[in-house]
Amino acid sequence: MNIINYLSNMAVPMVILFIIIYGVIEKNKVYDTFIEGAKEGIQVVVNIFPTLIGIFLAVGALRSSGLVELIINILKPILQIFEIPAEIMPLALLRPISGSASMAVATDIISKHGADSVIGLIASTIMGSTETTFYTIALYTSAVGIKKTRFVLISALIADITGMLVSVAICRFMS
Repeated sequence: MNIINYLSNMAVPMVILFIIIYGVIEKNKVYDTFIEGAKEGIQVVVNIFPTLIGIFLAVGALRSSGLVELIINILKPILQIFEIPAEIMPLALLRPISGSASMAVATDIISKHGADSVIGLIASTIMGSTETTFYTIALYTSAVGIKKTRFVLISALIADITGMLVSVAICRFMS
């Protein structure tokens, strides 16, 4: 076990050392290349910052408005038909929008119902099988300047819904 800890602690420094040695062997100016990459990275951050502010503002407004609870109350009859626990719906609604908000909701679900409960297992499986779709699409498309994201968004949301439904089905089947 100690050797695994040692190797994991040494992984990042060894990769950095490998990059430096490779750059020197290839006669590249390693430090200058690093500085250019850092400049490009800062420019990417500047480009995506307004998008991130908009997403964080929208998530905060959504969580505090009570809209999530309203949507869950509207969907309860449909959820009962398909035996989907209403307790996971806040997670299902927030997961495509915000990773931190969905992590908070998943933590709350697991602390209330237990990690080994069906609801806790469903919440954990949803966290692993879905993505923060809006955040990811906004981040990547704004970084490279893509404006038309309609088909990407539709495909990604279908994948998220599929991941959520399969998570419920598998966890129900396994328990």
